Amino acid sequence: MTTTVAPAISTGKNLKKGRHPNRRSLLWFALPALVLYGTVLIYPTFAGAALAFTNSKGGRRADFVGLTNFRTLLADQDAIRSVGNTILVTVSLVIGQTALALMLAIGLHQRLKLRGALRTIFFLPFILPSLIVGVLWQFLYNPGGPIDSVLSGLGLGSLIQLWLGSTSVAIWSVIVALIWQNTGFSIVVYLAALEEVPAELYEASAIDGANGRQNFWHITRPMLGPATTINITLTMVGALKIFDQIFVMTNGGPGVATQVLSLVTYQQSFVLGNYGYGSAIALVLTMIIAAAAFIQTWARRRTGAT
Repeated sequence: MTTTVAPAISTGKNLKKGRHPNRRSLLWFALPALVLYGTVLIYPTFAGAALAFTNSKGGRRADFVGLTNFRTLLADQDAIRSVGNTILVTVSLVIGQTALALMLAIGLHQRLKLRGALRTIFFLPFILPSLIVGVLWQFLYNPGGPIDSVLSGLGLGSLIQLWLGSTSVAIWSVIVALIWQNTGFSIVVYLAALEEVPAELYEASAIDGANGRQNFWHITRPMLGPATTINITLTMVGALKIFDQIFVMTNGGPGVATQVLSLVTYQQSFVLGNYGYGSAIALVLTMIIAAAAFIQTWARRRTGAT
Protein backbone atom coordinates (compact mmCIF):
# COMPACT_ATOMS: atom_id res chain seq x y z
CA MET A 1 0.00 0.00 0.00
CA THR A 2 2.86 2.39 0.72
CA THR A 3 4.38 2.06 -2.71
CA THR A 4 0.98 2.72 -4.34
CA VAL A 5 0.19 5.93 -2.47
CA ALA A 6 3.62 7.54 -2.73
CA PRO A 7 3.47 8.42 -6.46
CA ALA A 8 0.05 9.99 -5.96
CA ILE A 9 1.40 12.13 -3.12
CA SER A 10 4.35 13.19 -5.23
CA THR A 11 2.09 14.13 -8.16
CA GLY A 12 -0.16 16.08 -5.82
CA LYS A 13 2.80 18.13 -4.62
CA ASN A 14 3.70 18.96 -8.21
CA LEU A 15 0.15 20.09 -8.96
CA LYS A 16 0.08 22.28 -5.84
CA LYS A 17 3.07 24.16 -7.18
CA GLY A 18 0.94 25.25 -10.15
CA ARG A 19 3.04 23.43 -12.73
CA HIS A 20 0.67 21.49 -14.93
CA PRO A 21 2.71 18.91 -16.83
CA ASN A 22 0.34 18.96 -19.87
CA ARG A 23 -0.48 22.67 -20.18
CA ARG A 24 1.49 23.13 -23.40
CA SER A 25 -0.03 20.03 -24.96
CA LEU A 26 -3.52 21.26 -24.05
CA LEU A 27 -2.83 24.49 -25.92
CA TRP A 28 -1.85 22.49 -28.98
CA PHE A 29 -5.09 20.55 -28.76
CA ALA A 30 -7.08 23.81 -28.58
CA LEU A 31 -5.17 25.46 -31.43
CA PRO A 32 -7.19 23.90 -34.32
CA ALA A 33 -10.46 25.02 -32.76
CA LEU A 34 -9.09 28.52 -32.16
CA VAL A 35 -7.84 28.78 -35.75
CA LEU A 36 -11.19 27.60 -37.10
CA TYR A 37 -13.09 30.01 -34.85
CA GLY A 38 -10.93 32.91 -35.91
CA THR A 39 -11.17 32.00 -39.59
CA VAL A 40 -14.93 31.55 -39.87
CA LEU A 41 -16.11 34.11 -37.30
CA ILE A 42 -13.59 36.62 -35.99
CA TYR A 43 -11.89 37.53 -39.27
CA PRO A 44 -15.12 37.81 -41.35
CA THR A 45 -16.70 39.95 -38.63
CA PHE A 46 -13.89 42.52 -38.62
CA ALA A 47 -13.47 42.33 -42.39
CA GLY A 48 -17.18 43.04 -42.88
CA ALA A 49 -17.04 45.93 -40.41
CA ALA A 50 -14.07 47.42 -42.27
CA LEU A 51 -15.92 47.02 -45.58
CA ALA A 52 -18.67 49.29 -44.26
CA PHE A 53 -16.28 52.24 -44.50
CA THR A 54 -15.43 51.65 -48.16
CA ASN A 55 -17.17 52.07 -51.52
CA SER A 56 -16.68 48.42 -52.44
CA LYS A 57 -18.72 47.26 -55.44
CA GLY A 58 -17.35 43.75 -55.45
CA GLY A 59 -14.22 44.53 -57.47
CA ARG A 60 -10.65 44.30 -56.27
CA ARG A 61 -10.21 47.99 -55.49
CA ALA A 62 -12.21 49.62 -52.71
CA ASP A 63 -11.51 53.15 -51.51
CA PHE A 64 -11.99 54.33 -47.95
CA VAL A 65 -15.01 56.69 -47.76
CA GLY A 66 -15.36 57.16 -44.00
CA LEU A 67 -18.94 57.62 -42.85
CA THR A 68 -20.39 58.19 -46.32
CA ASN A 69 -22.32 54.90 -46.31
CA PHE A 70 -23.90 55.73 -42.96
CA ARG A 71 -24.92 59.18 -44.17
CA THR A 72 -26.45 57.54 -47.22
CA LEU A 73 -28.35 55.21 -44.93
CA LEU A 74 -29.82 58.12 -42.96
CA ALA A 75 -30.99 59.74 -46.20
CA ASP A 76 -32.41 56.51 -47.67
CA GLN A 77 -36.16 56.57 -47.03
CA ASP A 78 -36.60 52.91 -47.94
CA ALA A 79 -33.90 51.94 -45.46
CA ILE A 80 -35.50 54.11 -42.77
CA ARG A 81 -38.83 52.39 -43.49
CA SER A 82 -37.11 49.04 -43.08
CA VAL A 83 -35.87 50.11 -39.64
CA GLY A 84 -39.46 50.89 -38.64
CA ASN A 85 -40.66 47.53 -40.00
CA THR A 86 -37.88 45.71 -38.14
CA ILE A 87 -38.86 47.38 -34.86
CA LEU A 88 -42.56 46.64 -35.49
CA VAL A 89 -41.86 42.95 -36.16
CA THR A 90 -39.61 42.71 -33.09
CA VAL A 91 -42.03 44.35 -30.68
CA SER A 92 -44.99 42.36 -32.04
CA LEU A 93 -43.15 39.05 -31.71
CA VAL A 94 -41.84 39.80 -28.23
CA ILE A 95 -45.30 40.70 -26.96
CA GLY A 96 -47.46 38.31 -28.98
CA GLN A 97 -45.20 35.26 -28.92
CA THR A 98 -44.28 35.55 -25.24
CA ALA A 99 -47.87 36.09 -24.08
CA LEU A 100 -49.26 33.29 -26.25
CA ALA A 101 -46.51 30.90 -25.19
CA LEU A 102 -47.14 31.64 -21.52
CA MET A 103 -50.87 30.94 -21.81
CA LEU A 104 -50.36 27.74 -23.79
CA ALA A 105 -47.60 26.52 -21.48
CA ILE A 106 -49.82 26.93 -18.42
CA GLY A 107 -52.57 25.00 -20.20
CA LEU A 108 -50.22 22.24 -21.36
CA HIS A 109 -48.80 21.95 -17.84
CA GLN A 110 -52.13 20.67 -16.58
CA ARG A 111 -52.85 16.95 -16.34
CA LEU A 112 -54.40 16.40 -19.76
CA LYS A 113 -54.82 13.03 -21.46
CA LEU A 114 -53.36 14.30 -24.73
CA ARG A 115 -50.76 16.53 -23.11
CA GLY A 116 -47.81 14.84 -24.84
CA ALA A 117 -49.44 14.94 -28.26
CA LEU A 118 -50.47 18.57 -27.85
CA ARG A 119 -46.94 19.55 -26.82
CA THR A 120 -45.59 17.88 -29.95
CA ILE A 121 -48.15 19.60 -32.17
CA PHE A 122 -47.33 23.05 -30.80
CA PHE A 123 -43.56 22.48 -31.05
CA LEU A 124 -43.64 21.02 -34.57
CA PRO A 125 -43.73 24.37 -36.46
CA PHE A 126 -40.49 25.45 -34.79
CA ILE A 127 -38.49 22.56 -36.26
CA LEU A 128 -39.76 23.20 -39.79
CA PRO A 129 -37.25 24.94 -42.10
CA SER A 130 -37.98 28.64 -42.43
CA LEU A 131 -38.26 28.40 -46.22
CA ILE A 132 -40.96 25.74 -45.91
CA VAL A 133 -42.84 27.92 -43.42
CA GLY A 134 -42.68 30.81 -45.88
CA VAL A 135 -43.99 28.71 -48.75
CA LEU A 136 -46.73 27.22 -46.55
CA TRP A 137 -48.07 30.57 -45.40
CA GLN A 138 -47.76 32.04 -48.87
CA PHE A 139 -50.09 29.24 -50.00
CA LEU A 140 -52.48 29.87 -47.09
CA TYR A 141 -52.64 33.58 -47.88
CA ASN A 142 -53.19 33.16 -51.63
CA PRO A 143 -56.40 34.80 -52.96
CA GLY A 144 -59.05 32.11 -52.84
CA GLY A 145 -56.76 29.96 -50.71
CA PRO A 146 -57.51 28.08 -47.48
CA ILE A 147 -57.83 31.18 -45.27
CA ASP A 148 -60.24 32.90 -47.67
CA SER A 149 -62.23 29.68 -48.04
CA VAL A 150 -62.58 29.26 -44.28
CA LEU A 151 -63.69 32.89 -43.83
CA SER A 152 -66.24 32.53 -46.63
CA GLY A 153 -67.55 29.29 -45.13
CA LEU A 154 -68.06 31.01 -41.78
CA GLY A 155 -69.92 33.88 -43.39
CA LEU A 156 -67.04 36.28 -42.77
CA GLY A 157 -66.26 37.02 -46.40
CA SER A 158 -66.11 40.73 -45.62
CA LEU A 159 -62.87 40.11 -43.69
CA ILE A 160 -61.04 38.72 -46.72
CA GLN A 161 -58.00 40.80 -47.64
CA LEU A 162 -55.10 40.76 -50.03
CA TRP A 163 -53.10 39.29 -47.16
CA LEU A 164 -49.70 39.68 -48.81
CA GLY A 165 -50.67 42.28 -51.40
CA SER A 166 -51.93 45.09 -49.21
CA THR A 167 -49.43 47.63 -47.93
CA SER A 168 -51.32 47.93 -44.66
CA VAL A 169 -52.00 44.23 -44.04
CA ALA A 170 -48.92 42.42 -45.42
CA ILE A 171 -46.63 43.14 -42.46
CA TRP A 172 -49.23 41.81 -40.00
CA SER A 173 -49.73 38.70 -42.12
CA VAL A 174 -46.00 38.04 -41.90
CA ILE A 175 -46.03 38.62 -38.14
CA VAL A 176 -48.81 36.03 -37.68
CA ALA A 177 -46.76 33.46 -39.60
CA LEU A 178 -43.67 34.20 -37.51
CA ILE A 179 -45.56 33.86 -34.23
CA TRP A 180 -47.06 30.56 -35.42
CA GLN A 181 -43.61 29.20 -36.23
CA ASN A 182 -41.68 30.28 -33.14
CA THR A 183 -44.16 30.07 -30.26
CA GLY A 184 -43.40 26.38 -29.76
CA PHE A 185 -39.86 27.11 -28.60
CA SER A 186 -41.06 29.65 -26.04
CA ILE A 187 -43.62 27.12 -24.80
CA VAL A 188 -40.86 24.58 -24.15
CA VAL A 189 -38.85 27.13 -22.14
CA TYR A 190 -41.89 27.98 -20.01
CA LEU A 191 -42.79 24.31 -19.52
CA ALA A 192 -39.27 23.58 -18.25
CA ALA A 193 -39.58 26.47 -15.78
CA LEU A 194 -43.05 25.35 -14.63
CA GLU A 195 -41.67 21.92 -13.77
CA GLU A 196 -39.30 23.61 -11.32
CA VAL A 197 -42.02 25.47 -9.39
CA PRO A 198 -42.39 23.69 -5.99
CA ALA A 199 -45.84 22.13 -5.57
CA GLU A 200 -45.69 23.05 -1.87
CA LEU A 201 -46.22 26.71 -2.79
CA TYR A 202 -49.56 25.96 -4.42
CA GLU A 203 -50.57 23.68 -1.55
CA ALA A 204 -49.84 26.43 0.96
CA SER A 205 -51.77 28.98 -1.09
CA ALA A 206 -54.74 26.59 -1.32
CA ILE A 207 -54.80 26.39 2.47
CA ASP A 208 -54.88 30.19 2.59
CA GLY A 209 -57.82 30.21 0.18
CA ALA A 210 -56.04 31.73 -2.83
CA ASN A 211 -57.72 31.44 -6.23
CA GLY A 212 -56.16 30.67 -9.62
CA ARG A 213 -55.53 34.31 -10.51
CA GLN A 214 -53.77 34.95 -7.21
CA ASN A 215 -51.69 31.80 -7.63
CA PHE A 216 -50.56 32.98 -11.05
CA TRP A 217 -49.76 36.52 -9.99
CA HIS A 218 -47.98 35.77 -6.71
CA ILE A 219 -46.40 32.35 -7.38
CA THR A 220 -46.24 31.40 -11.06
CA ARG A 221 -45.34 34.78 -12.52
CA PRO A 222 -42.36 35.50 -10.20
CA MET A 223 -41.02 31.95 -10.57
CA LEU A 224 -41.11 32.27 -14.36
CA GLY A 225 -38.99 35.43 -14.34
CA PRO A 226 -35.79 33.77 -15.64
CA ALA A 227 -37.73 31.89 -18.33
CA THR A 228 -39.38 35.12 -19.43
CA THR A 229 -35.97 36.77 -19.68
CA ILE A 230 -34.71 33.95 -21.89
CA ASN A 231 -37.79 34.04 -24.12
CA ILE A 232 -37.79 37.80 -24.54
CA THR A 233 -34.07 37.95 -25.29
CA LEU A 234 -34.05 35.10 -27.81
CA THR A 235 -37.27 36.28 -29.47
CA MET A 236 -35.97 39.82 -29.76
CA VAL A 237 -32.62 38.82 -31.25
CA GLY A 238 -34.28 36.37 -33.65
CA ALA A 239 -36.84 38.95 -34.79
CA LEU A 240 -34.18 41.56 -35.49
CA LYS A 241 -32.39 39.07 -37.75
CA ILE A 242 -35.51 37.72 -39.52
CA PHE A 243 -34.96 37.14 -43.22
CA ASP A 244 -35.96 33.78 -44.70
CA GLN A 245 -39.73 33.90 -44.21
CA ILE A 246 -40.09 37.47 -45.48
CA PHE A 247 -37.84 36.75 -48.45
CA VAL A 248 -40.05 33.83 -49.49
CA MET A 249 -43.45 35.32 -48.67
CA THR A 250 -43.13 38.88 -49.95
CA ASN A 251 -39.48 39.69 -50.78
CA GLY A 252 -40.08 42.95 -48.95
CA GLY A 253 -43.22 43.88 -50.90
CA PRO A 254 -45.64 45.17 -51.77
CA GLY A 255 -43.32 48.09 -52.36
CA VAL A 256 -41.32 48.23 -49.15
CA ALA A 257 -44.22 47.39 -46.83
CA THR A 258 -42.48 44.32 -45.39
CA GLN A 259 -38.89 45.38 -45.97
CA VAL A 260 -36.61 44.72 -42.98
CA LEU A 261 -32.96 45.56 -42.40
CA SER A 262 -31.64 42.07 -43.06
CA LEU A 263 -33.44 41.99 -46.40
CA VAL A 264 -32.09 45.42 -47.37
CA THR A 265 -28.59 44.18 -46.54
CA TYR A 266 -29.05 41.20 -48.84
CA GLN A 267 -30.48 43.27 -51.69
CA GLN A 268 -27.82 45.95 -51.53
CA SER A 269 -24.94 43.47 -51.24
CA PHE A 270 -25.88 40.51 -53.41
CA VAL A 271 -28.45 41.94 -55.83
CA LEU A 272 -27.15 45.46 -56.48
CA GLY A 273 -23.50 44.74 -55.67
CA ASN A 274 -23.13 47.64 -53.21
CA TYR A 275 -21.02 45.65 -50.76
CA GLY A 276 -19.78 48.67 -48.84
CA TYR A 277 -23.26 50.09 -48.31
CA GLY A 278 -24.69 46.64 -47.53
CA SER A 279 -21.97 46.07 -44.95
CA ALA A 280 -22.80 49.43 -43.34
CA ILE A 281 -26.45 48.37 -42.99
CA ALA A 282 -25.36 45.01 -41.55
CA LEU A 283 -23.11 46.78 -39.06
CA VAL A 284 -25.97 49.02 -37.94
CA LEU A 285 -28.21 45.96 -37.56
CA THR A 286 -25.54 44.23 -35.45
CA MET A 287 -25.26 47.27 -33.19
CA ILE A 288 -29.05 47.41 -32.79
CA ILE A 289 -29.16 43.72 -31.82
CA ALA A 290 -26.32 44.11 -29.32
CA ALA A 291 -27.88 47.24 -27.80
CA ALA A 292 -31.32 45.64 -27.53
CA ALA A 293 -29.94 42.54 -25.82
CA PHE A 294 -27.87 44.65 -23.41
CA ILE A 295 -30.77 46.95 -22.49
CA GLN A 296 -33.14 44.04 -21.94
CA THR A 297 -30.66 42.21 -19.70
CA TRP A 298 -29.84 45.39 -17.79
CA ALA A 299 -33.53 46.15 -17.25
CA ARG A 300 -34.20 42.67 -15.89
CA ARG A 301 -31.27 42.93 -13.46
CA ARG A 302 -32.34 46.41 -12.40
CA THR A 303 -35.80 45.12 -11.47
CA GLY A 304 -34.31 42.27 -9.48
CA ALA A 305 -35.01 39.46 -11.95
CA THR A 306 -32.37 36.93 -12.91
